[in-house]
Amino acid sequence: MRQRSVIINTGCANISSVKFAIERLTSHVQVSDDPAIIAASDKVILPGVGSANAAMNSIQQKQLVNCIQGLTQPVLGVCLGMQLMVASSEEKAQQDAPFDTPCLNVIPGQVKRMQVGDLRLPHMGWNTVIPVNNDTIFKGIPADTYFYFVHSFAVEVSAHTLAKCDYGMPFSAAIQRDNFFGVQFHPERSGEAGATLLENFLNL
Repeated sequence: MRQRSVIINTGCANISSVKFAIERLTSHVQVSDDPAIIAASDKVILPGVGSANAAMNSIQQKQLVNCIQGLTQPVLGVCLGMQLMVASSEEKAQQDAPFDTPCLNVIPGQVKRMQVGDLRLPHMGWNTVIPVNNDTIFKGIPADTYFYFVHSFAVEVSAHTLAKCDYGMPFSAAIQRDNFFGVQFHPERSGEAGATLLENFLNL
């Protein structure tokens, strides 16, 4: 039986590069914002670029919040998609807005602006990742493998951290709770290591 993978069309993501990376591993992938198609798929990818507030507004307008929260198959959040998986984000619609942006809350945690001293933000480029658990999406990927990052906000290291990275501060390069996985880096831009991670996810 052929597995069906769906990339959620959040309406504000650069989906083409993620789709191309998945298509190199399987021909059975489609982009959709139809809850029925998403729920019936074997694997789900939640990509994202831009701001948490804009992405959550789009997900809410498409009435996908309950759909995503109720998924029981493996789900992979990529970059902003990972950040949307936690409870909330300090990234606000306006800088002086009084409230954090509520997110999907499928993995405990909060997204906070990185405190990196004199280092430049965004954290952009290649950096090494240290898996805490090599049994799932990091299978066959050794510690200190390089992945490609672009972000100014991050999730703190916690019990749900699947891999760690350091850029002026330690942060979660990957997180997991049950069937929900998230990676802060861009596997679709991370060469062979990124392809291995995506293949591991598709093989879960």
